[in-house]
Amino acid sequence: MPESEDHPAGARPRLSGRPGGQPESGPEPPPGPPASAPLGLHLARAAKEITRAFDDALAEAGGSGPVWLVLISLKTRPQASQRELADAVGIKEATLTHHLNAMDASGLITRRRDPENRRVHVVELTHAGEKAFHRMRRAAFAFNDRLRAGFGEVELTEFERVLDRLRGNVSGKHGDTPGEPGPPGFA
Repeated sequence: MPESEDHPAGARPRLSGRPGGQPESGPEPPPGPPASAPLGLHLARAAKEITRAFDDALAEAGGSGPVWLVLISLKTRPQASQRELADAVGIKEATLTHHLNAMDASGLITRRRDPENRRVHVVELTHAGEKAFHRMRRAAFAFNDRLRAGFGEVELTEFERVLDRLRGNVSGKHGDTPGEPGPPGFA
């Protein structure tokens, strides 16, 4: 970034979640490196490592993160359209189609046209999909136990509360609203 009166060489304005990434108003951070790693960086690193380990656990059970998300979504809604699944999983329909093609080829799901709306594909689990779900569910429970090891219930409740507050801080939705429930199969 070129040096200017507003932004000396190497300095960048803090960006907010406002439209256009407008600089956030507020005091300038102190000069020099921070005393500790920024909380967001620490959280991102932990999330990346935990996600990688969870993906490995699912792979050992013959699955993957995207397959697991589709399977648990179909357990909640046994017949779902591709659009409903994409929304539930939190990915674009085109990305979901890629995963569904592989799952269909592996015999985990079937897809058929909705007789009431031929433009809609209804997705359903097969017997093999049910078996895969239960294998991955066991792996997910074992992984959850591994994550919780060494923590008491009070610590875990407080940790969940802190995560909810962090989500509220970035979404602008503050309050004591608890986070979303866990995926089906964890109740």
